[in-house]
Amino acid sequence: MNILIKNILAVLPGADAAGDFEVKQSDVYVEGNRITGIGKAPEGFQAEKTIDGTDRLLTPGLINAHTHSYMSFMRNVADDLSFMDWLFGKVDPIEQKMTDRDAYWGANLAILEMMKCGTTCFNDMQMNIMQTTQAVKESGMRAVISRGLVGSGTDEAGQTRLKQAYEERDAFRDCDRLTFRLGPHAPYTCDEAFLRVIAEEAAKEHMGIHMHLSESKTEIENCAKDYGCTPIELAERAGLFEFPFIAAHCVQIDQKDIEILSRHHVSVVSCPASNMKLGNGFAPVPEMVDAGINVCIGTDGAASNNTLNLIHEMSLMTLIHKGTHASPQCISAQQALHFATDNGAKALSLEKEIGSIEVGKKADLAIFSLKRPSMWPVNNPVAALSYSANGSEAETVIIDGQITMENGEMKTMDEEKILFETRKIMERIQESL
Repeated sequence: MNILIKNILAVLPGADAAGDFEVKQSDVYVEGNRITGIGKAPEGFQAEKTIDGTDRLLTPGLINAHTHSYMSFMRNVADDLSFMDWLFGKVDPIEQKMTDRDAYWGANLAILEMMKCGTTCFNDMQMNIMQTTQAVKESGMRAVISRGLVGSGTDEAGQTRLKQAYEERDAFRDCDRLTFRLGPHAPYTCDEAFLRVIAEEAAKEHMGIHMHLSESKTEIENCAKDYGCTPIELAERAGLFEFPFIAAHCVQIDQKDIEILSRHHVSVVSCPASNMKLGNGFAPVPEMVDAGINVCIGTDGAASNNTLNLIHEMSLMTLIHKGTHASPQCISAQQALHFATDNGAKALSLEKEIGSIEVGKKADLAIFSLKRPSMWPVNNPVAALSYSANGSEAETVIIDGQITMENGEMKTMDEEKILFETRKIMERIQESL
């Protein structure tokens, strides 16, 4: 479909040395799944759909760089607990009661929530193969999928999970909105020998890697006891950083860890709400930025956040570090939006396709209403996204050139059915615990 987004405030890549976004009134033209014009209509363009952009803001679609979509129906069931009690005392028992179909509906609920906040792509670690991927394919969302890998050396369980990861990738080759990575879960669920196996597989299959690293003090202490090093050093030693690597969390890291991450061009996903809620602390984001590390934003799963609202994460990202570093200039609204757009695209190796509003890139776009009390008057739209917005201002979403939400109404998903099914799932699981 040819779409004209007319007379809208568009957040465009800036030309200045600082890399700040430029916001200007413009017309944006979409043909098929790509942006083909900004300001000037492509030759012969005929609009099949015109969107009035008056009092609206156009941004690149937001990118949630780390989450677990299947966990969405677990929100508000494991609160105010230490990390290990949360994981093994509450979340794991629920996961043991889940069926594959539960994971499918959980992913649908997550996609629904993310889309309604302006997110157009997410990086997921999941455990029920085919379910999240099917939900993504049906919904029109874009995603990078990692089957969570747990194992020891070349044990049968680890090999089975690797086989499942490849089966899932191969089954969805026909959907170009889906890409895949290997997903070793964490240093406390994958031993060093298995991490080396994953490095060998990444080389053989030409795949990137997505892993939890240095999330809690307990993880740091156990890694030191078991391996005599930090989780970052362990991952480096196992050869994982030789491939495109996304490290989720990186809360408990020191300067040596930061230097290792920078040297290997590792992308780090900070999940401020989840890290605070589980009492794990604050990732040293300003220090990582200063070291040239590509930092992006994730929500983590709804069981630990308890939302999948990237606008909320952008707000936390800016405010937390201003407070911890006693500096109002620390992590600006401009930086937060970069974290949630082009930095996320770079982390996912999709920077040539998404992450910014540019001619030739995929039409993954979010339109926010500015005519809301929280956003009015329109003084600085980029600042408003981090300091004023709450996510409900997202009005229309376009993914791969398809309108998936228009004026708040879902076009590709049955919202009522998703709410009904996920409520039934949690009622059944709670009764069995």
